[in-house]
Amino acid sequence: MSARRLDGKPLAEDRKTALRGEVAELARSGNAPRLAVVLATSDEAARSYARAKARTGQTLGIEVDIVDVARPTTAELIDLVAALGRDDAVDGILLEFPLAAGVHARAVQDAVAPEKDVDGTGTVALGRLFRGEPGFVPATAAAVLALLDGHGIEIAGRRVVVLGRSLVVGRPLSQLLLARDATVTVCHSRTTDLAAAAREADIVCVAVGRPRFLQAAMVKPGAAVVDVGTTVVDGKLVGDVDYEAVAAVAGAVSPVPGGVGPLTTVMLLENVVRAARLRRGRAEW
Repeated sequence: MSARRLDGKPLAEDRKTALRGEVAELARSGNAPRLAVVLATSDEAARSYARAKARTGQTLGIEVDIVDVARPTTAELIDLVAALGRDDAVDGILLEFPLAAGVHARAVQDAVAPEKDVDGTGTVALGRLFRGEPGFVPATAAAVLALLDGHGIEIAGRRVVVLGRSLVVGRPLSQLLLARDATVTVCHSRTTDLAAAAREADIVCVAVGRPRFLQAAMVKPGAAVVDVGTTVVDGKLVGDVDYEAVAAVAGAVSPVPGGVGPLTTVMLLENVVRAARLRRGRAEW
C-alpha cells in the first residue's frame, strides 16, 4: 500500500485567498487587522518563527508588529501585554514561545485580554474550548482538523488516537475531535502499551516531539496519520512519524515539512481577522 500524501500547502493557499478578501474588506474602512507578536526570548528558532509570521501576515494585508523585549521579568511582560490589551489599534496578541528563562509563562498568558488571545492559550480560551463554547482555538490543533477536512477524511464515528497531551496541541486537539463526534484516546509517556492503542485507531495524530517516533508496526493498515512534530536532525527538519515506513502501511499520511505546518500560521491569522471583525461588530461567534 502506498499512502495518500496529506499536503497542507494547497489548502493553506486556498485559505489565504479567502483571508485576503476579508482583510481587504476591513482595510477599506481604514482598519486593517493588527497583530502584536511579543518576542521575549533569545531562542533563534522562536525569533525566526516570529519573522515568518510577520512576513505571511503582511502578504495578506495584516499589520504585524514584533515587540522585542530583552531579558524581561514576569511583571514587565504582564504590564506589556496588559498595555497591548488596552491599545485599541491592536486586534490580536501572540506570545512567541519559549519565553525568557525565569518568566512565569501561565501568568503572562492569562494577562492577555481574552478578546485578543488569538493563540487560544489563555485560561479563558481553553475553558471555552473544553466547555464546547465558541472561542479562539490553538492554531496547530485547528490546523490538524483543517488538514483532515481538506482531504475529505471523515472524523465522526472514527476511533482517533492523539499521541501527546500538551496544552498547545494534544489536549485542545482531543477536545476538537470530541466535538466532531470522534471516539478519542489520548496517549502519553506513561501510557501502557502505547503501540497497541495506536494500532486500534482509524486516525493517529502524533505530537510528541520525538523524531520518527511512530513506526509502521504502530499503525493499522489504511489508517490516516497526521504528523505534528518538527525536530531538526542533522540539519534536516523531520517529524514524529517515520514517514517512508508508515506510508507503506497507512492509507494517508502528512509530510514534514509541508503538512500541518503551512496551515498553522494561516489558522493563527484567521484568528486575528476574526478578532478584528468581532471587535468591529462585523462578526458573531
